[in-house]
Amino acid sequence: MLMHIDNDYNRFRQIIKGKIKDNLRKYISNGEMIGRRGKDLISIPLPQIEIPRFRFGNNGQGGASEGEGEPGDPVSTSDDDEEGGGQAGNKPGQHLKEVELTLDELAEIIGEELELPRIEPKGRKQIISTKDKYTGISRVGPESLRHFKKTFREALKRQIISGQFNMERPRIIPIRDDFRYRSWKTTSLPQSNAVIIYMMDVSGSMWDEQKHIVRLETFWIDTWLQYQYKGLTTRYIIHDAQAGEVDRETFFTVRENGGTVISSAYELCARVIEEDYPADEWNIYTFHFSDGDNWSREDNKACAEILRERILPSVNLFGYGQVESTYGSGEFIDFLEENIKGDNENVVLSYIPDKDSIYDSIKDFLGKGK
Repeated sequence: MLMHIDNDYNRFRQIIKGKIKDNLRKYISNGEMIGRRGKDLISIPLPQIEIPRFRFGNNGQGGASEGEGEPGDPVSTSDDDEEGGGQAGNKPGQHLKEVELTLDELAEIIGEELELPRIEPKGRKQIISTKDKYTGISRVGPESLRHFKKTFREALKRQIISGQFNMERPRIIPIRDDFRYRSWKTTSLPQSNAVIIYMMDVSGSMWDEQKHIVRLETFWIDTWLQYQYKGLTTRYIIHDAQAGEVDRETFFTVRENGGTVISSAYELCARVIEEDYPADEWNIYTFHFSDGDNWSREDNKACAEILRERILPSVNLFGYGQVESTYGSGEFIDFLEENIKGDNENVVLSYIPDKDSIYDSIKDFLGKGK
């Protein structure tokens, strides 16, 4: 019976994953899921998934297999279920079902649908973490790990065998020999060091819509890289004419209004890498999002110098995502294409005109498995 339940559950999970894959582009461009993110689980509103259920009806309405219809026809749960009609009604409409997935399950779906390759970590240093895993049942152990169900099961077996169990007055009284405890084993888990450094232009030409696109894309990039590297470190840099490091909440909520000097962000990023993340010990990912409107061509040259000499030699990937803005010139991506991209395989440029383009942009950044 339990095997049948497990099989049904697994089939249902496969149906859910299939529905998510079918609508993945929509989910990626919809910010609703970000607000639903919990510590380990994410709730996804999923349409057209009906969980079977029984309903009690009134007597006199006919029994099983009675009434009109042919085999295979859908069964209505109410005589009043009709589509359309054009009239105002007093019955609830169809609601979305919410299902929960772990972030690892979600990352696995993203990887399969976007055909993202597994990342081969570089660097010689690894973080060694320990994990306690319950592996069996023991007769000895601390009281905090006593397995009550197995303890009472042992007591019941003993009382039945010895003839002490009374069916009319069933009482199960465990003795010391009945006690069972969970046993565990401590294992070492090597984890490759990895850090993401996000940089975002928050100048006057970057409006809330552009920042929202950045927020969505960084969420999905995080989801995939967290799946590849356990214990991923994340740093955040914002810039207008000056750059500064901030926390995650500030990164996604800050509103600035100034000019744009992109080299200030690259200078700070390079300094963070040099001070905290040696290239031979860390897998380093840097992503910069902007509308491509820089202060001057001289600053473009300064950016190129910092990238060539201090950032690109150290990182697995430098990704530049350019969001479209009415007020931005959009020239910076062309500058990088002409002066940086051709000579460096770890540079990925992606143009993101709107939210619907996030799906393709993620594949641009992560599709090479750097």
